[in-house]
Amino acid sequence: MRTGAGRRLAGAVLALAVVLIGGAGPGLAEPARPTVDRGAPTPTAPYPGRPPQGSAPNGGTVGGEGLDTRGLVVADGTPPLPEGIAARGWLVADALSGEVLAARDPHGRYYPASTLKTLTLLTLAPRLDPAQVVEGTVEDEQVEGSRVGLVAGGRYPVSLLFLALVLQSGNDAANALARAAGGIDATLAAMNATAEEIGAFDTVAGTPSGLDVAGQSSSPYDLALVFRRLVADPGTAAVLATPTAQMPPVEGRSPGYQIQNQNPLAGYLGTLGGKTGFTDAARHTFVTAAERGGRRLVVSVMDTENVPLRAADQAGLLLDWGFATDPATGGVGRLVDSGAEEPAAPDPTSAAPPPPADARPARTDDGDDGPGSTTLAVGVALAVAAAGVVVATVVGRRRAVIRTAGPPPAAAPPGGPPEPGPPEGASPSTRP
Repeated sequence: MRTGAGRRLAGAVLALAVVLIGGAGPGLAEPARPTVDRGAPTPTAPYPGRPPQGSAPNGGTVGGEGLDTRGLVVADGTPPLPEGIAARGWLVADALSGEVLAARDPHGRYYPASTLKTLTLLTLAPRLDPAQVVEGTVEDEQVEGSRVGLVAGGRYPVSLLFLALVLQSGNDAANALARAAGGIDATLAAMNATAEEIGAFDTVAGTPSGLDVAGQSSSPYDLALVFRRLVADPGTAAVLATPTAQMPPVEGRSPGYQIQNQNPLAGYLGTLGGKTGFTDAARHTFVTAAERGGRRLVVSVMDTENVPLRAADQAGLLLDWGFATDPATGGVGRLVDSGAEEPAAPDPTSAAPPPPADARPARTDDGDDGPGSTTLAVGVALAVAAAGVVVATVVGRRRAVIRTAGPPPAAAPPGGPPEPGPPEGASPSTRP
């Protein structure tokens, strides 16, 4: 078996081996960012163990080493965490100071479902003219999953499509916006570039809507980064807070109708907005923010069921907890302001830290190499030492870290009402 820490050590040793044997220099590239795999089957269930753990391009932990955990981390001097938090990954942070107050598996690369639409909004809002009119297509009508109801021949301003994207989680709106931005490929390239620019290195966009595709991911940390920026910008903050919008009539096709904001925490005191998500692979996800007394918090919740508590209700409890903490509380890490804030790279010669207290060995079907992993790391280390004898000079060093699974958290105690299932006739894998 190998815990995340053991795999981290092995990855660092292997990186050092590459440096010594290959001769690090300008020709040795940084580790490539993860990408989607369109040739792989569409995921239909969450990872059987923990998902992969993300890192910065240099292998360091974005936001600080305190967030390099597959388990739970909580700031000192804070109240007890609320009961009923069953999500496998979550994070609470002060959106103004950036201080992360608590998290579980903050850099776990989970399937995001429709919470990825927050990145779509963040990416396209500054790129598209709100007055631009986009004509609906048959492809929009036939897009999989949740739809706001675009019809071929209908004419929709970009400003309305942004509302349809957020309020009703319209996959057809995401499709139309991507077309306005130059097509799906151009939009995904822009989304991934935006993720890198803001330091969301755990995020890989494979669809503008969040529909599942192998390799697509985000993390509790990254969702908080994205939503923090959305609520800080007056234009996108207004989209998140809009309660209703009117879809125009299309002669012979649609009489026009009103859409409503589906944020389950719309009545929460001080809410700034929220975005739900659900697919078979992601399960329920949610990201939200609220402000009280000049203090603004952001909360993300990933990979949870709606029993005993809905994802949004878990987020509400975490918001309550965050507002109950002392505003002067120091964090366990921080939300970065830019992807240019490169974290310290891991030291491949240092000993691996012990796994978190609530971590159990990863399942072998989740990519764990099994009991021989520690022996492998030692063997590689010896090979590195031998290689050092014949290598005359090492020019520069670049490291890569491979991180993977730990356990799911224990089941939470019951409490709270379940959320209704997917609408009748809708695919259970594509609900907003």
